[in-house]
Amino acid sequence: MSAGRALTVEVLLDEGDLRATMRAEVAEGLTATPKWISPVWFYDEEGSRLFEEITQLEEYYPTRTERALLTAHAGNIASLAAADTLVELGAGALEKSRLLLDAMVAEGRLRRYVPFDVSETFLVAAAGELSAEYQELEVVAVVGDFHRHLDLVPAGGNRLIAFLGGTIGNLIPAERRVFFDQVRAMIGPGDSFLIGTDLVKDRARIVAAYNDAAGITAEFNRNALRVLNARLGADFVPEHFEHVALWNEAECWIEMRLRSTCDQVVRVADLELEVSFAEGEELLTEISAKFTPEGIAAELASAGLRVRETYGRAEGQFLLSFATTD
Repeated sequence: MSAGRALTVEVLLDEGDLRATMRAEVAEGLTATPKWISPVWFYDEEGSRLFEEITQLEEYYPTRTERALLTAHAGNIASLAAADTLVELGAGALEKSRLLLDAMVAEGRLRRYVPFDVSETFLVAAAGELSAEYQELEVVAVVGDFHRHLDLVPAGGNRLIAFLGGTIGNLIPAERRVFFDQVRAMIGPGDSFLIGTDLVKDRARIVAAYNDAAGITAEFNRNALRVLNARLGADFVPEHFEHVALWNEAECWIEMRLRSTCDQVVRVADLELEVSFAEGEELLTEISAKFTPEGIAAELASAGLRVRETYGRAEGQFLLSFATTD
């Protein structure tokens, strides 16, 4: 077996940048009415472990449903894309990446893989393992924030740009418009875009996916408070907050919240901030929007991206949309 190519790492977001962003966002969210924090802060080592556990739960359908669609249709996607580069935004543990990579390798064109994620330690470790597995593949791991750094993603070749996992649902409509405009700006001739979206379905099933009987999602939700304690010197008592998941019909999204079980004051030392919570007051930690095939196609079209093929429409659970600019 030949020696693998060296892994290249491009760091666009260092620990100092990440900390500054965290300080600014947490200060804004905890002083807002109603209070909120970004779901980005779920994901320290324990948060990543808990989320992986969530994906194995019976109630949590999105991960396995999307994986099944990729397993069934990766070959067709690879054929349509005719790409020599796979760019994966929000790459995470790279598990689903292998389904696309294997299909693209079978097409005989793939030369480069560009995983893009906010966590340097996590991304480099996963990309290193993948680089050893796909020894003829050039792997360029990019540490960055997709809100700020999409224009710095390596160009060249014909690229399939993938944004999987339903992560687009964590953005409010205004943020989605900006994101899709940025994706359109980075797509050149020969490039294509693949996005995964969770679909509107039975409301009880959606809520159950974010409020499992075993309480794993509740611990995942409270873990955001532990992250703030560790990184910003806060003194949240996670056990003084209960997990809430509810469906917002008007916005067509699920909301995860933490509800204060008592009157309490939380101090955030690094921000020199004191925050009062009344008993019953809620802290919004995540939204997860659900889509219709027509709705996501319209959002993409407004940014100049035309959906050429969809996968999963008939089942009505989860959708993969393949789009180009022509």
